[in-house]
Amino acid sequence: MKRIALLAICLISFASSFAYAQYGVLSKEERIAYTGQNPYERFEDGRPRVPDSILERMKSVSIEEAWSVLRRRGYRDQFAGDWKNLHPDRVLVGRAVTASFVPRRPDLDQATNELGKEHGQIGAQNSWVIDTLVENDVIVIDLFGKVKEGTYAGDNLATSIYSKSKTGMVIDGGIRDLDGIYEIPDFSVFVRGFDPTGIANVTLMGINIPIRIGEATVMPGDVVLGRREGVIFIPPHLAEEVCTSSEDTRMRDAFGHQRLREGKYTPGEIDRKWTPEIEEDFEQWKKEKGGR
Repeated sequence: MKRIALLAICLISFASSFAYAQYGVLSKEERIAYTGQNPYERFEDGRPRVPDSILERMKSVSIEEAWSVLRRRGYRDQFAGDWKNLHPDRVLVGRAVTASFVPRRPDLDQATNELGKEHGQIGAQNSWVIDTLVENDVIVIDLFGKVKEGTYAGDNLATSIYSKSKTGMVIDGGIRDLDGIYEIPDFSVFVRGFDPTGIANVTLMGINIPIRIGEATVMPGDVVLGRREGVIFIPPHLAEEVCTSSEDTRMRDAFGHQRLREGKYTPGEIDRKWTPEIEEDFEQWKKEKGGR
């Protein structure tokens, strides 16, 4: 009886989320509860909306700078590496729109399609996620590492993702039509591999729900930061701290390099915890630079 009651609760939650034009297993209230430390406004479905101004500052943050803040705050597993990165010179920043797929099971897949049809979804299940995107979103897809018949997007869907988000995509699975996707301008792509097959034998299980990407737990609304090393997912309530810490580190590096060039300090003095005298010099240097 307990199992039946639990299943009923899950199905009610699963179906009720369509009221917010989102397929999945979290209601708006549950999505808000699971991201309760978010200090910013939210989208209609409850997803956190980190301000564009912070996203712009995030573009200058390194993976290591973000990782050090998250680790200090107890978020030890927010980085995912070992990607096929189509454009290592590009930086990916945006708000996560998450989705999860599972290996296809006929009864589950039938229920998914019926629910989608009932609520006006058009096309294949992977396109349903794309329909939700807005500018500065980053689509983050858990395809459990599947590449053959796990190709989430070809050049058509990738073009649609770009036109809506203007950012890129993180796919823990594959893509196809690589030549076409490679040519999309200012579009960052992190995937596990490439294959000519189309997506098949998988079922969409949720949009804007908690997912796992590699070793990282990703929540809807997390700030996605992708660089050469890989991708790190930053909780909204830590996004500004990550930016501020990075900016301070860059200023300290600039100060230290300048003073080393001038011969005012030795490498041993700069490459360790600074003395009060160096800290005072740094504060004066910042004033002279106008905080830049």
